[in-house]
Amino acid sequence: MNASSDVGYHAQRQARWHYGEAAFWLVVLACGFLFPTRYLIMTDILRLALFAMSLDLILGYAGIVSLGHAAFFGVGAYAAGLLALHGIINEPVLALIAAGLAAMVLGFATSFLVIRGVDLTRLMVTLGIALLLEALAERFSNITGGTDGLQGIEMQPILGEIPFDMFGKAGFFYSLAVLFVLFLLARRIVHSPFGLSLRAIKNNPLRAAAIGIPVNRRLIAICTLAAFYAGIAGALFTQTTAIASLDVFAFDRSADLMLVLVIGGTGYLYGGLVGAVIFRILQEVFSTITPQYWQFWIGLVLVVIVLVGRKRLHRWVLYVPNLIIKQVVGRKAAVAVPESDA
Repeated sequence: MNASSDVGYHAQRQARWHYGEAAFWLVVLACGFLFPTRYLIMTDILRLALFAMSLDLILGYAGIVSLGHAAFFGVGAYAAGLLALHGIINEPVLALIAAGLAAMVLGFATSFLVIRGVDLTRLMVTLGIALLLEALAERFSNITGGTDGLQGIEMQPILGEIPFDMFGKAGFFYSLAVLFVLFLLARRIVHSPFGLSLRAIKNNPLRAAAIGIPVNRRLIAICTLAAFYAGIAGALFTQTTAIASLDVFAFDRSADLMLVLVIGGTGYLYGGLVGAVIFRILQEVFSTITPQYWQFWIGLVLVVIVLVGRKRLHRWVLYVPNLIIKQVVGRKAAVAVPESDA
């Protein structure tokens, strides 16, 4: 087997669905039926997971660090709010796509600035873009509502059939469907030759350019796609909460996103999904125990993850379940041996 066929085989093997992935999505779907009183926080987790996945596309696969990813989230949120408020596009799914396209246009326009320079330059550029958009949204308060945000947003039924309810049930399954569809698209992209070229650029951009990979065009493409995903997440925020305010551009939103990926890991799409679940659960637990100091405890968890290492923590967490499985398998084997002898 030559090198090219070996790489192709490895890529095909990575692209295959595994039982663990199917189990993950079945568990997420089951949560919608098992916890009917927690729809609001579960919907928030799904929005955060999609938002984190958008950042993972550029950070985990292309190595582009961003501290202003909330810029695209905010554009999507305001686009969805304005479309609904003025009755331009009444159908939520079409408005969702339109909001994502608006964020994608911004992502394409700013990608030429983002791909220049090193990590520190990219951090400053992305942060500056988010702060600039927040200032513009506050300046043109006649359009955005300023500090009060958009008032009187009324969302139409999804596909003209499913109305948003006060309990958040429709919002949860709507957000889950959007997340799953976009996850399938992202999964297909990262396992394609395009995704493999992004990994090569992340590892060594000079070598990638030397073997003929158009580095800048690949980076512009993934920045544009990531902006589309972030805009969809922002639009989901507005559609499921009927709120769009200056908070969508806040630095805290981008910082929380980095924390999510630190917890869940980068370079594989489930990192943002798992990190969003753990982050929100930790936030909920710590804010209940110590409302004033919950950020301290989350910071302590992050320090432990960095010092100990995610792989070692993973082994520790699975030590007891693996030990139980070995004991059960050992007993079954011990029982099966006498039966076979008989």
